[in-house]
Amino acid sequence: MNAMPKATGRRPWWSHLYVQVLGAILGGVLLGHFVPEAGVALKPLGDGFIKLVKMIIAPVIFLTVATGIASVGEAKTLGRLTVKTFAYFLFFSTLALIVGLIVANLVQPGAGMNIDPATLDAGAVSQYQAKAHEATLTAFLLEIIPTTFVSALTEGSILQALFVAILFGIALSHTGAAGAQVLGMLEKTSVVFFRIVAMLMRFAPIGAFGAMAFTIGKYGVESLANLGALIATFYLTSLFFVIVVLGAMARVAGFSIFRLIAYLKAELLLVLGTSSSEAALPSLMEKLEKAGCAKSVVGMVVPTGYSFNLDGTNIYMTLAALFVAQATGVDLSLGDQVALLLVAMVSSKGAAGVTGAGFITLAATLTVVPSVPVAGLALILGIDRFMSECRALTNFIGNALAAIVVAKWENALDRDALNRALSGEPAPLAASPVETDAD
Repeated sequence: MNAMPKATGRRPWWSHLYVQVLGAILGGVLLGHFVPEAGVALKPLGDGFIKLVKMIIAPVIFLTVATGIASVGEAKTLGRLTVKTFAYFLFFSTLALIVGLIVANLVQPGAGMNIDPATLDAGAVSQYQAKAHEATLTAFLLEIIPTTFVSALTEGSILQALFVAILFGIALSHTGAAGAQVLGMLEKTSVVFFRIVAMLMRFAPIGAFGAMAFTIGKYGVESLANLGALIATFYLTSLFFVIVVLGAMARVAGFSIFRLIAYLKAELLLVLGTSSSEAALPSLMEKLEKAGCAKSVVGMVVPTGYSFNLDGTNIYMTLAALFVAQATGVDLSLGDQVALLLVAMVSSKGAAGVTGAGFITLAATLTVVPSVPVAGLALILGIDRFMSECRALTNFIGNALAAIVVAKWENALDRDALNRALSGEPAPLAASPVETDAD
């Protein structure tokens, strides 16, 4: 008698979130291209999904950071972690700016366009200039301090949520038995919130479909050809930075950047579909913990990186700034380019966390470097939406890598868990109280 075949336990291919999101993106592109009016009308689907995820970001950050720091306990350990995190951010953010500068000089995507700045519509970028003037470094630092403790969790600011979580976690670690009881309660609460994250991720294909249909319907695939050299240069430069620069760092840390990308494929497709790296932030934090990174490291590095480790945005800033200069016939000396680099290092932090931050930080940089006409931003305003996906993807990968590297530096990385996660092996059943199918 033949034995009954054993169930493999493998899920159908179409049930995986990354397959659903990819299908939704393709469907959105087709709808936006062939029925642009319908695509534009679907904008609320993408906006609604992003709002759903942002609703949960502050509580997830607060619970992850507060419980992680309370578990560490020592202020000295927290200080060391902070120093290592910001040293990593400063190095790679500056390196990204330099890479963008070098590529712009070598490729010169704007050379030969001979645009007269007087013929450009300066009014089209006036709103971004206004926001750039408001986004000073001092204002940014003051904005980290919330109006009230509770408002940090209700107003949607990642850094405010991080700030109060650090304070709460430090206080919790010095409150004895009462603190231990609160810590246990918060750890149980975090299980519930990550279950909510898993529930919300089921709506990711709908959000990606609506956002992509709107983008293609509103701006049209044809607009990509107008400034194709700049778009191609930016995408290829970002790809080089991820594979070569970040890939080398990953290799030094003992793993492959390609394995990390494969592990985060669902989140990366979600970022691609929505043009928002925040949409995948809670899921990223959960996956990094499952990959062996200590909760305290994930809680510190990832939320902070969303404001201070923007590799894709930094590449875009120097590359686009030199493109505008080349297109308008402005010859920047080495001193001018160094000044541009230094200004970009500051302005990229001052406008962090603002909607449309990439374009706003670029406007802020050009405002301080008067030799390049700010009106030249009108040249790339129409295609900025198509480059925001690449910025978000590069930023996302950079922050995921940063968390793993800093965890390794802190001896807070479970190498076996990392190898299992990156090789696609299932984690032991007892490793996580919450299972999600957002893989």
